[in-house]
Amino acid sequence: EEAVEQGPQLSLEQASLGVVAAGGRRALGPAGPMPPPAMTPLPPGRITLRDARRGTTRDVKLKPFEIAIHPLHGPDTGLPVAPLTWFDAAALCNALSATEGLQPAYAHAADRRSITWDPAADGYRVPTEAEWEYACRAGTTAPTYGALEDVAWTSLDDLQGPQPVGQKKANPWGLHDMLGNVWEWCWDYADPARYGDYRSLRGGGWADEPWSVRASVRRGSAPDAVLEDVGLRLARGLVGSPGQAQGWSHEADRQRAAICGPLPVGWTPLREIFA
Repeated sequence: EEAVEQGPQLSLEQASLGVVAAGGRRALGPAGPMPPPAMTPLPPGRITLRDARRGTTRDVKLKPFEIAIHPLHGPDTGLPVAPLTWFDAAALCNALSATEGLQPAYAHAADRRSITWDPAADGYRVPTEAEWEYACRAGTTAPTYGALEDVAWTSLDDLQGPQPVGQKKANPWGLHDMLGNVWEWCWDYADPARYGDYRSLRGGGWADEPWSVRASVRRGSAPDAVLEDVGLRLARGLVGSPGQAQGWSHEADRQRAAICGPLPVGWTPLREIFA
């Protein structure tokens, strides 16, 4: 069994500044102390996830959890903390958990790229895709939870960068900027058969066309990719046991990555998941 150790623990000052432990890079972040994020509890429920590329649909039953009302942002400017890699997001989650005396959700393996999640930890974390879409839709069924120009910053606004959070209308559950402004990292792999260790992104960004800013749209990117329109929305909650929670399953990832036979050009199965 592979030994794991706790991921890099940032100081409160580092976490407040958005300092990235994984690569020593300083992300664009707030210049002062970061107050505890404003979280809201969400009730248990169900969500149907659709993957257009794979042509699949699955229903997920969710336990209650908490999610941030806004993307992680600077207390002075209100601007989303961006760019953040997926590794940055995991490190910041653990650092913020440590400052509040919460159990860190993530642990790093020796290779520093493999991260495990303990769904029984009470610390901050990124949401699963099922949690994210459930929170975004807030009981609605249309592609967006309101007229896009009213609820999201997109290419329609002809912007040069992200905008302070909370300026557009919230969804029915009081969550702001679930669509537009910055993409938000999720826990799930984009597709461990096709894209290796790419992680999922949701929500769309300030420069995206309207067709890309919808509740069901999913995008994937490398966990160390630096993208100017990518940020983080925090989640919390004791929602499962190691290896399975809130629509995510390690075993399902392993089965998907075990794809055999001739592969389409460009497919890179995540063989490291079997290490």
